[in-house]
Amino acid sequence: MPAELFRPAPVARRRAWLLPLSIAAHGVVLAGVFIAPIMADAELPEPAHARPLYVEVAPPPLPPAPKPPAPPERAQSPTTTANPEAAPLTAPDKIVDRAPQTDLPPIETGIPPGGGSGVIGVPVETVGDYVPPKPEPRKPIRVSAGVMAPKKIHDVAPKYPGMAQQARIQGTVIIEAVIGADGRVQSARSLRPMPFLEEAALEAVRQWVFTPTKLNGEAVPVVMTVTVSFQLR
Repeated sequence: MPAELFRPAPVARRRAWLLPLSIAAHGVVLAGVFIAPIMADAELPEPAHARPLYVEVAPPPLPPAPKPPAPPERAQSPTTTANPEAAPLTAPDKIVDRAPQTDLPPIETGIPPGGGSGVIGVPVETVGDYVPPKPEPRKPIRVSAGVMAPKKIHDVAPKYPGMAQQARIQGTVIIEAVIGADGRVQSARSLRPMPFLEEAALEAVRQWVFTPTKLNGEAVPVVMTVTVSFQLR
């Protein structure tokens, strides 16, 4: 009884040779499916969905051609009257002699015939009555390194005011004087106020006389600073 249990069944022995046969059969079928299309000479049909579709579309109509622009209107030039006295733009073919106009009135110059001189239209009676204009006065120049200061040739001592003496006021008055080309003082002004002494100093300076100052050989007015001292004794 136990020995019969371990014996192989007769059905399993008959099916063992069918497995290799089945594998070989499947291999032949698969080889036919894949190799047959490659070896075939005929072209394969194209799929229906790969065929392009063509639809006829009519082009839109062209727009009408634009109208050509109208030619610009020429501006009418104003009518001008030819001036007979104007110079011609082109050379004339011949020169026409014109007779001088003799109907013009004579020009009055105010100059008697045979005497006097001057410009046409400006009346001048005689040459002796002509008076040349006076030259403009030259501005005074300040005494500096290039201009030598003039020397005083006439001195006038200032008068000490009695009120200043009583108040015991003393000091120095600084004055700016303009000396003319003839050496005389034309004007004077005080540069530093000094009560009771300023007017006395100005009155004295206006009477001073200096040597004329020359520049390039010509006498010129100058501006210089002078001092007047008042000292109590």
